[in-house]
Amino acid sequence: MKQSNSNVVFLIALIVALGGLLMGFDASVISGVVGFIEEEFELTKLQLGWSVASLTLTATLAMMFAGPLSDRFGRRAVLRIAAILYAISAIGSAVAPDFNTLVIARMLGGFGVGASLILAPLYIAEISPKELRGRLVSFNQLNIVIGISLAFFTNYLILQLGKSSASWVESLGLAEHNWRWMLGLETLPAILYFFGLYFVPRSPRWLIMNGQEEEAQKVMSRIAGNERALEELDRIRKNIEEDQDKEKASVWDLFQPSLKLVLSIGIVVAVLQQITGINSVFFYAPMIFEQSGLGTDASFMQAILVGLVNLLFTVLAILFIDKLGRKPLLVFGVAGIVVSMFVLSYGFNSATYTLKGEDIQSLSLAVDLSSVEGQVFESSDDFNAAVEPLMAAELWEEKGQDVINAAIELNTYLILTAILAFVASFAISIGPVMWVLFSELFPNRIRGIAISFVGLINSAVSLAVQWIFPWELEVLGSATTFMLYGIFALAGLVFIIKVVPETKGRSLEELEKLLVKND
Repeated sequence: MKQSNSNVVFLIALIVALGGLLMGFDASVISGVVGFIEEEFELTKLQLGWSVASLTLTATLAMMFAGPLSDRFGRRAVLRIAAILYAISAIGSAVAPDFNTLVIARMLGGFGVGASLILAPLYIAEISPKELRGRLVSFNQLNIVIGISLAFFTNYLILQLGKSSASWVESLGLAEHNWRWMLGLETLPAILYFFGLYFVPRSPRWLIMNGQEEEAQKVMSRIAGNERALEELDRIRKNIEEDQDKEKASVWDLFQPSLKLVLSIGIVVAVLQQITGINSVFFYAPMIFEQSGLGTDASFMQAILVGLVNLLFTVLAILFIDKLGRKPLLVFGVAGIVVSMFVLSYGFNSATYTLKGEDIQSLSLAVDLSSVEGQVFESSDDFNAAVEPLMAAELWEEKGQDVINAAIELNTYLILTAILAFVASFAISIGPVMWVLFSELFPNRIRGIAISFVGLINSAVSLAVQWIFPWELEVLGSATTFMLYGIFALAGLVFIIKVVPETKGRSLEELEKLLVKND
């Protein structure tokens, strides 16, 4: 391919992949918001979890309908709608007067998340030459990770700017409305995405599917040159004809006895990717760090480290997945998750709780806590049992976590290292490898419906994990919560070692013969 044509394709892919950045940003920006909205709207832990998880619910619904809608109206058109939904969601979240309005605005953004998650890589794959397809499609996954990191960074930046005495900071209300600015900032890249899509041509595959071959040839000539365009268009036509001749698979076909092994692998990997708690870390990072006794500023700063580690190890996964193979990365990464979660559980379980005089003064609770001043409690249960009766029920509900955070004493460096090791282990293994496995495990005839099925399970588990995480921290405690994640990871590791095959270097036909057991 000529350099000029290659540059055009790269530019188009970068613009479309901005949808991945918006998705990562929209999903993770809530991490800096939860502590503020919990206090402002007086939320229960389950309500707090719902403010995070509600986006995943609508994103899952959008994933189910985005494909058919894009077949009818075009990939680019639906992506533009997604950009509009991102902008409306950002503005609506920023100005939300109450909890229900905030949730509705977040759910609107979820429709954009689901649509861009499906359609951005689909469009890039359809417009890319085969020799560049893998690299260009990976732009979207990379942008998702960049979006997560950007959300952590802008949350911290807004928090710091809010402390400035500059007149423009005061006029914008960055101090008293910091969480609203965190959510509203997404409006800018959403608008940029909307207008950027005007410089993106319609998918040549979609154009041919809808009988617009003349425009399809113009688009393909622009990105591949006239000679190559004719070859590519002929290949697309033949592929579309073959798809039309195929009998459409139904979800019931997945439960044939011959597919028991591949379906079991798909379901276990889909569940494992989420049940080990990755979105608990991404969406509640500052909350977790505050549980270890860090102040708000330090917890936001360490969340930035989470984003950067995630970015670095995602890049490494992209570089090594075809060199080392899928299974070695999975075994190494999930083993790292097991160790990280057990270390986290140990770190929180070994914590002690002591309220010092300066801690009591800084809390400014207007209650007498002198009877517990200086006492060392070996567990959070003992500490809570001693302190809670000294405070009114409403005050404990509102400020109890602040009291615990002030009293806790543990190895914060151990906690930070374990969380970063967990994120690194996930990002180099089951995070990106899961989707590669899904594209390779299932036979051609049912691949589309199978990936949708296990993807739906993955989203459902993600929704549940996000929703109940604040409740788990409150009721079970940090040590037990992370221990559970570690146990799930250990069970998954055993399954991977014993059952999951290596797919590197094998054709899809070879894998089908190996994994599909026809009687």
